[in-house]
Order: sequence, then C-alpha cells, then structure tokens
Amino acid sequence: MQMIERYIYAVTQKLPQAQREDIAVELRGLIEDMMEERLNGAEATEEVAEEVLLELGSPREMAQKYRGSKRFLIGPELYDSFIIVLKIVLISSVLSMIGVFAVKTVINPVEILDYFIDLIVSLVTMVIPHAFGWVTLIFALVDHFGGVKADDLKIDKDWTPKKLQPIPHPKKQIKRGESIFAIVVLVLVMVWFTFSSEFFGVYVFHDGDFQAVVPFLNEASFHHYLPFLLILLAIFIVKECLKLISGKWTMKLVAFTAIANAIALVVVYFIMTGQAFWNPNFMEELAQAGIATHGSDGYNVAESIWQNATRWTVIIFIISLVWDFIDGLVKVKRN
Repeated sequence: MQMIERYIYAVTQKLPQAQREDIAVELRGLIEDMMEERLNGAEATEEVAEEVLLELGSPREMAQKYRGSKRFLIGPELYDSFIIVLKIVLISSVLSMIGVFAVKTVINPVEILDYFIDLIVSLVTMVIPHAFGWVTLIFALVDHFGGVKADDLKIDKDWTPKKLQPIPHPKKQIKRGESIFAIVVLVLVMVWFTFSSEFFGVYVFHDGDFQAVVPFLNEASFHHYLPFLLILLAIFIVKECLKLISGKWTMKLVAFTAIANAIALVVVYFIMTGQAFWNPNFMEELAQAGIATHGSDGYNVAESIWQNATRWTVIIFIISLVWDFIDGLVKVKRN
C-alpha cells in the first residue's frame, strides 16, 4: 500500500544511510505481521493500515526508537551527509593547496623549499583545522535548529498517517553529484583566492618558458574585498550542504536559496563594480608583456572584452541565480 511505503520512506530518511535498507525490510515485515493479526484472513484495507501505523507512532518517533536515546553533536539523520561534505572539503582544500604549491614552484623553482614549508604550515595550522571546524559548525547548527527536539515529539502526538508526504519522484530529487561537484568547485575557488590570488590572470610564456603573470585583480586593494568574497563562497557552500541534506526541493530550501542568492547578488555587484577591484593597468601590462600591441586589432578586441567583462559577468551571475531559484520552485510545485 502506498501509505505503508510512505511511512517506511519517512522513517528510513531519518536514519543513517547504511542502516536504511535493513531497517526498511524489518519495518515492512513488522507492519505486515501486525496487519495479518488484525485481518484474520480478510483483505487488507487502508483503514487497517492506518490503525497499524497509528499504533507504531509517527515516523520521527519510530526513527528515534531505532536510533536509541543517545545525544549527538551531529545526529544520525545528518551524519552521513556530514562525513561526505567533510571529506569533500578536506580533500578539495588539500588538493587546492598542493595545486598552489605546484604553480609557485613552476614559476619560481629556486624557492621550492620555502614553498613546501609554507604548504605544510598552512595545511596544519589553517586549512585543515578551519575546514573541519566550519563544516562541523554548519552541520551542528543545522541539526540544532532543524533536528529532533522534545517539543517536536509532543507535537507528533497529533500525527496521523494521512499527514505522510508523498515519496518524491527520482527526477524531482536533488542529485548528490551536482551538490558535491559544486562544493568542490567552491572550495577550490576559496583556497585559490585566499592563498594565491596574484596568480589569477594571464600567464605569459616566451619560447616555452614562463615569464610572468598579468593579474586580473588589483593586488594592492584585493585584501579589502577578500572577506566579502569568502562570505559569498561560504553562503554558496552552506546552500549546497542544505541541498545535500534535504535530498529534494522543499519550500524552506527554496526560501533559503532565494535569500542566499539575493545576498550573493548584492555582494557580487559591490565587489565587481568597485573601481579598485580589477587591475587598473591590465591592458598596459599586457602590452608590456608583448601579448598585445597598442593600436592593433588584437589589442582593441582585448580592451573591449576587458571593459565589458564586469557587465557580462554580473549578467551571467544574475541569470544563473534566478534560474537556480526558479528550478527549485518548479520542482517543489511538481512535488
């Protein structure tokens, strides 16, 4: 029966991933046995199924029985997602730092020992502790404000099987791979801007040998913008974590997405339209590096692209944020 399947789905979604399949089989068998006792050979009905589910209690209470009464900083409902995100963030952060080390070594191999020492110190004192701490804090807050509380169990006394939500269609669920890929990219960008923003630019080579980097950013003032940029990336990471936890679009998730995207839009507009954000001498440095010659067609094209880069970046960013919100809203309506 659909009611029973909804109940089993609701219970198992509140349990660790590794236990869900076994508990689903066990719970389905328990429900079937309880129904057979009531039916005495008669045909199963929705009314009997509803009586059995009422006796078992709400999905939240049943999941609590399977979990036991232990208290956690991060409960079993979120633990699997927490471990996944923690692994992603740690691995991405370490690989990003190794990438920064590799780029610096290629550019200036003479100082490889200093770069290696900086890599180890940064990983041990900053990157790994910060990654672990912030991911744990995010999931602890989500668990505290969205998890099971004593008052919630009192509210469940009025629960009935008719309140069970439909099992979401696979096409309407949020794919884990999309959120995982987004978190990896966001972490890579965060580490890159924090530790090597001066290497974000055009790389100049002559006869196959590296010569210099013409930076896109104004290194003299970028440190003023960096905190805002990190906050922006952190908001996006939190959003992707919530998608990973939820597994499907809900109105709460859509509302948070709308708020996060609105904040992101304001921050991006403030950052990118700031006169001191971009390298004011970018075109001149390109010419000095021999990449473009003053007055040439290539120089004029590059200058036009550079002058319009901010506008198009903001436009593309707005479109992507609006699409993200609309896509979530449509999927909620379909559910």
